[in-house]
Amino acid sequence: MPRSWCKVSLHRRRLGIYAQKVDETQQGHQPGVTPYLEGVTVLDFTQYLAGPSCTRLLVEMGADVIKVEYPPYGDPVRPSPPRRNGRSAYHVQQNRGKRSLSVDLTRPEGIALIEDLVPHVDIVVENYSPGVMERRGLGYQRLKELNPLVIMASISGFGQTGPLSEKTAFDFIAQAYSGLMHMTGEPDGPPMLIGAGIADTSTGVHAFAALGYALYRRDRTGEGSHLDIGMVDVMYHMQESAVSGPSLSEGEVVGMRTGRHYAPASPAGIFKGPEGWIVVFALENQIANLWAALDMPELADDPRFANNRTRLEHRDALTAILEDWMTTFDNDQDVISKLEQHRVPCGPVVEPVKLAETHPHFLERGTVREVTDPLAGSMLIPGFPLKFSDAPDLPELVAAEVGEHNETVLADLLGLDSRSVAALEEEGILYRRPPRE
Repeated sequence: MPRSWCKVSLHRRRLGIYAQKVDETQQGHQPGVTPYLEGVTVLDFTQYLAGPSCTRLLVEMGADVIKVEYPPYGDPVRPSPPRRNGRSAYHVQQNRGKRSLSVDLTRPEGIALIEDLVPHVDIVVENYSPGVMERRGLGYQRLKELNPLVIMASISGFGQTGPLSEKTAFDFIAQAYSGLMHMTGEPDGPPMLIGAGIADTSTGVHAFAALGYALYRRDRTGEGSHLDIGMVDVMYHMQESAVSGPSLSEGEVVGMRTGRHYAPASPAGIFKGPEGWIVVFALENQIANLWAALDMPELADDPRFANNRTRLEHRDALTAILEDWMTTFDNDQDVISKLEQHRVPCGPVVEPVKLAETHPHFLERGTVREVTDPLAGSMLIPGFPLKFSDAPDLPELVAAEVGEHNETVLADLLGLDSRSVAALEEEGILYRRPPRE
């Protein structure tokens, strides 16, 4: 039998063993329906946002995610405000359901413990600067020696290779290098930050997607792999036409921020409503509907608005007409209702925390999700964004304290008893935060 198929057979036997486990972090799945990633075990060396965004999706799909944290404080976002009863909303949102194993990786005994775990896991995710894992003796080549089936995802700012690979990077740095910052803001003003951790979270989602394909490939070939996911690569891939347009036109077209209006079309952008701001996006197929909604059929014969080119030339005039019309309504919802009656694409600019108040649609779909933490209490978080026809209900997950699952992780994967784990904690190789009073 070919060696690769032996590896696949071994992997499937391991999955069968793991599928028998029912970890306390996975309680709450719909009975009789198997989560997509049940039986997949993940060692999670991530912190802050980019890496945890990836492993958050893995745990919600049913994977057993073991978050490896430094003693005694764990992930640096744990104290991030706002907090209630010592719990950070930021930390709870990104780390619910992950088991916490707190290991001192500055000690050889801590590294040895991780090496013992590697043969029992499917995936390793890390978002340290390139070279950190190698210097600890836990780079991909070493992990592959310990477990040829292992899939490692490395998330970084500029990737694992190239002259900038070791450059320090955060979300805003990736926004800047990728040109997204250049494309955001008023044309005569400075570039602006995008008001969310878009580089971190999008890179985490890209890593999550790549891991799915890596698992699929491993099941076919019996080979693990190393995934190199860079934030600037991900952000640059989001450019719509600011790269190809100037390149094709040899500089005649210039990629530049356009403020609250969309450069290629008019009317398309953000308009001042009676109360707040409203997006209207009427392309050629919707423009007649817009004239009808405005009750201004004569605009169809106005040469300024004859086609998209002329509407772009007279964007300010059309904006003034549209905003003046909006002032005749008492509130934004009446404006939106009128536009929707005529099937004009539109929507309110919503404060994120108020999305559930905007329409029950977003609670019904789980776009907004209310969760309860035993210490912090109830809060709203962004929900799981992927929908599967045969997936179980999302589990009720809890964010762990630092080292809370030392004993269960080492019992499940290595068969260590409680006395052995306690001895490791006494020696300082493991750490467990004392229960809160």
